Amino acid sequence: MNKLIEQMRPNRAKAIMLAQREVSIFVYDAVQLEGINFTLPEIQTLMQGVTVGGHPLSDQLIAVNQAKAWQYLFTSVKEQSFALTIPYVCQLHQIAAKEEALQWGAFREGGVTIAGTQYEPPPAAQLVSLFAQMKNEIEAIEDIYQQAISLFLQMARNQFFYDVNKRVGRFMMNGTLLDAGYPAINLPASRQLEFNQLMLDFYDSNDMTAMVGFMLSCLDPRAIKIMSE
Repeated sequence: MNKLIEQMRPNRAKAIMLAQREVSIFVYDAVQLEGINFTLPEIQTLMQGVTVGGHPLSDQLIAVNQAKAWQYLFTSVKEQSFALTIPYVCQLHQIAAKEEALQWGAFREGGVTIAGTQYEPPPAAQLVSLFAQMKNEIEAIEDIYQQAISLFLQMARNQFFYDVNKRVGRFMMNGTLLDAGYPAINLPASRQLEFNQLMLDFYDSNDMTAMVGFMLSCLDPRAIKIMSE
C-alpha cells in the first residue's frame, strides 16, 4: 500500500466529516458517470430540495436518490448499523435505485448482461449463496482499502440487482471505509474512460489488481494528509 495511506490514523468522526463536506462532488461525479450532465451548482441546488429547470425529472430523481443514499450511509455509519448483509444492501439499493431500476430493494430474479464484455453474471438462483461467499472472502482481507475496493468490484461483477450495481457497490465500499475510520474514495467523472476500460478487463478476467490500483489513485491527497495529522 502507498506509504501515505499507511500514515493515516483511523478516525470515524473525522472521516465522515470529510465525506460530508465533499458529498455534492460525490453526487456530481456519480451522475456524470451515468451520462447526466448537471453542473455542480445544479447538484447543490437539488440537494437543497429545489427543482432545477432544463433537465428531465428522471435525471433529477437519479441525482436526488444518490444524495439520499449518501445520507442513509452517513447515518448508519454514525449509528453503527452499517453492515455487509443482504437486508442492508437491499435497503441501500431501495434508496439509490428507486424508480430507476427494473426492481429496487431486492436481488434480481432473472438474468442480466453487461455491455462490452462476453462475461455472463451468475444466475439469479445463485445470488444469495454468492453473497455469503463474497462476504466471507471480503472479511478475510486484512488491508481495509483492499477489502473495501474488492467488495465494490465483486458486487459489480455478480450484478446482484437488475441495475445500479456499480453505484451501490461504491456505496458499500465507502461505508466499509468510513465505518473503519478511513476517508471515502470518490471516482472522478474526468477518469471515466480509464475506469470503463479497466472494469471491462476486470469483468473478463476477475483479476482485481489493476482496478484496486486505479481506485487507490482516486483517493484525495488532501484527505490522506488530514487523516495523517
